[in-house]
Amino acid sequence: MTTKSAAAAARATVYGYPRQGQSRELKKAIEGYWKGRVTANALQDTAAELRRSNWRQLADAGIHEVPTGDFSYYDHVLDTSVMVGAIPTRHRAAVDADALDGYFAMARGTQDVAPLEMTKWFDTNYHYLVPELGPDTVFIADTTKQVAELKEALALGLTARPVVVGPVTYLLLAKPAPGVPADFEPLTLLDRLLPVYAEVLADLRAAGAEWVQLDEPALVQDRTPAELNAATRAYRDLGALTDRPKLLVASYFDRLGDALPVLAKAPVEGLALDFTEGASANLGDLASVGGLPGKRLVAGVVNGRNIWVNDLTKSLSTLGTLLGLADRVDVAASCSLLHVPIDAAAERDIDPQILRWLAFARQKTSEIVTLATGLAQGTGAIAGELAANRADLASRATSPITHDPAVRARTAAVTDADARRSQPYPERATAQRAHLGLPLLPTTTIGSFPQTGELRAARADLRAGRIDTAGYEERIKAEIGEVISFQEKTGLDVLVHGEPERNDMVQYFAEQLTGYLATQHGWVQSYGTRYVRPPILAGDISRPEPMTVRWTTYAQSLTSRPVKGMLTGPVTMLAWSFVRDDQPLGDTARQVALALRDEVDDLEAAGTSVIQVDEPALRETLPLRATDRPAYLAWATEAFRLTTSGVRPATQIHTHMCYAEFGDIVQAIDDLDADVISLEAARSHMQVARELAAHGYPREAGPGVYDIHSPRVPSTEEAAGLLRTGLKAIPAERLWVNPDCGLKTRGWPETRVSLEHLVTAARTVREELSSS
Repeated sequence: MTTKSAAAAARATVYGYPRQGQSRELKKAIEGYWKGRVTANALQDTAAELRRSNWRQLADAGIHEVPTGDFSYYDHVLDTSVMVGAIPTRHRAAVDADALDGYFAMARGTQDVAPLEMTKWFDTNYHYLVPELGPDTVFIADTTKQVAELKEALALGLTARPVVVGPVTYLLLAKPAPGVPADFEPLTLLDRLLPVYAEVLADLRAAGAEWVQLDEPALVQDRTPAELNAATRAYRDLGALTDRPKLLVASYFDRLGDALPVLAKAPVEGLALDFTEGASANLGDLASVGGLPGKRLVAGVVNGRNIWVNDLTKSLSTLGTLLGLADRVDVAASCSLLHVPIDAAAERDIDPQILRWLAFARQKTSEIVTLATGLAQGTGAIAGELAANRADLASRATSPITHDPAVRARTAAVTDADARRSQPYPERATAQRAHLGLPLLPTTTIGSFPQTGELRAARADLRAGRIDTAGYEERIKAEIGEVISFQEKTGLDVLVHGEPERNDMVQYFAEQLTGYLATQHGWVQSYGTRYVRPPILAGDISRPEPMTVRWTTYAQSLTSRPVKGMLTGPVTMLAWSFVRDDQPLGDTARQVALALRDEVDDLEAAGTSVIQVDEPALRETLPLRATDRPAYLAWATEAFRLTTSGVRPATQIHTHMCYAEFGDIVQAIDDLDADVISLEAARSHMQVARELAAHGYPREAGPGVYDIHSPRVPSTEEAAGLLRTGLKAIPAERLWVNPDCGLKTRGWPETRVSLEHLVTAARTVREELSSS
């Protein structure tokens, strides 16, 4: 096909779309179902209407090929486990009894059965359910969901492309099932899994699919020769099938690297590649392998993970280059639009000029269609759009929001000494133990306590003017008093104020820092029915006034036990926001760190002896390629130390991380130089404690003994058993006892019992140690 005909054939598509609905209808229906207020049929009707609405919006916007199968009640990797029949033995009875309830049991657990482990989807804040596999795993195809959703779209008269997690990525995301040797490699099951994928493809073809998209994002990571050989074999075998649709193998989040020639040579009809800034090397790599003659290329030139308007002229230039490298070039976002909010037009509180800098899912869809039109018909067809886009980009570049001379002068003056504690850890530990007087195996929580309906109603009443600020603050004081009283009665050693005044651990601070924008409707799925509204980091950052000191000191006034000051760390403030793309991330991190440093210093001056700076996103933001990691870890750990290093030796600095793979960043955790770290460990059976021990981690740690992302209440013996496992790796004098994460999403009844069991478990093991 000639370049001209390739341009004429250009089409617009997306890999996936936000699932929740503009008003989070899916979240409300699912949680209503869990509580017995919504029937299964009503839930299914809500989901079907959301799918139809999404497809119609995409088609009306000019998207030529809509995705199906990307919609999920909880997680698309869990959906894949169901599709291939990889149901853990402990969940089989629940799934057989009721498929929907069994599905949610795998996701959330029950009182008697633990859920699947949950961790981050590559370097995003989306969480997936980890498949559990072993040498005895038997795969069985179940295409009910995929076929039904394809037929729904086709019935609307739409061109539809089913989207399925690819077999290599699925196995690389999996872990050995409980009881299976830790060195078992799920990828060895590939030959057993491929026939099931063959059945899936045949069923989708029979249902009317012309194309099927197989997502292989794991191939953008560093892969061994054996793993690349597995990819070669997988797509050789799937490509050789006669009873199948055309195959589009999709990658995103980074460059393909060594996997690109593997997929370019595979007998598949198309590849989807990321061509945004972080994956720009794909362009040169594609040229170096001779392009994709005879294949379809779906070019991800619109950033699917951030919310800034696209530089249309730059993207058209990239697309023009690609026209000479494939028989057909289509236009898409760099990944599923799952990672951005739905519609910027719904934001009424953002300045209209600034709003023009933003592109949520609907606006990105329009950008994709505009680029496809320009590619197919020439720039004259989109002259108005290009002129408006240039004006919007210029407006942002010259705005005073994006450049504060005082902030830039302060960051430029930072020295290495500013990011180092005044004394080494052993000396600090001695001072802290003398000052705090804590027992062996001290107990604490991560920070937040349940956000009750009353608290949410109080915030709504304040926004609506039904109560004044004084009335709202009285409600917050009452809640803090109850939280402190409960913790004292339960026997916790280091207390928290419970964060009743906070809406979200990032948004709360963003709303008090200059340079950030907050949204009203910018919801993005984090996991299951948990949605967050990431703030927008639009300009230079500073802290006008203290953010947490008042409520922390009020809580401390109610008790003689230490109350932790609670902050969100600079890396997480970036990772869980939509960051600016007009300067290096390290520069932005340093600005945020200095703003937080002011808060840490003010907390200490107000008498706070324990200050926790949470960095759950440190591992999440780790670049997918090893060569890119040292630079990231250097600025990320420096930003944390810059936040925390101004305090006295006797002030104890905590940090917290959760729901990620920590083994490959243990040195970075060490480099943070925090006095105490708490980490998620309950679902992974204390794996992180063993990883810390193997590294020789020298400071104090609290691997979690209570999984807070499940409604089940752990027994005292269960918590004690995890604690004993932790003691095999971490000495008792350096081991803390805590939940995996904050308790914001849990209800008070389960929280009370769970923490009582946690404290009893600590006392039990403490007594065992004293008597041994």
